[in-house]
Amino acid sequence: MVERICSILLIGFAKLLTGARCIWKGANPEEKQRIYYANHTSHIDFVLIWAALPANIRYKTRPVAAADYWSKSKLHRFMIHKMFRGVLVDRVRKDDTNPLEPMLKALADGNSLIIFPEGTRNKEDTLLPFKSGLYNLAMAFPQVEIIPVWLDNLKRVMPKGHIMPLPLLCTLTVGEPIQVAANEDRLAFLTRARETLIALGAEEQNNG
Repeated sequence: MVERICSILLIGFAKLLTGARCIWKGANPEEKQRIYYANHTSHIDFVLIWAALPANIRYKTRPVAAADYWSKSKLHRFMIHKMFRGVLVDRVRKDDTNPLEPMLKALADGNSLIIFPEGTRNKEDTLLPFKSGLYNLAMAFPQVEIIPVWLDNLKRVMPKGHIMPLPLLCTLTVGEPIQVAANEDRLAFLTRARETLIALGAEEQNNG
């Protein structure tokens, strides 16, 4: 109950602070298993994507987050585990462990995921090259829809290195699902996924 109340309060605060509006362009908010992938500019990125989902879908959607950041205090651990039901991953591979294992298990359990294929928050204006995780997850679960989400203005709301967010208007644009095409290799898919996200952002900026 406490976790639910805290989640509701945080969602309300995030929406109030950012004025975030979600535009569903190529997909609708349906109860389908999905991997939402987005550009990554701040620690509140996944909060806004998560908050934009209807409650029944949100409960089955788990953000993927860096273990080193979200394990550093009791408050961080409470938020990521109890409020968001996050999937923590190690950004540095250890021994023979598979860094994708927590995500693979979450998908096998029927959950959807929110991931950031750049692998780290990006201070640049262009997207960083995508890590291979998105491709590997798509290959392991071909029935799961891969949904691009472009986050606009988040970089200025929560600049890297800042503790407190700045009040600005933000937009989340949800695009059409993509899948790995027949005979499409890893590099080709990741390039296409990245270009799809860039095009979604460019389209929104031109319309804005």
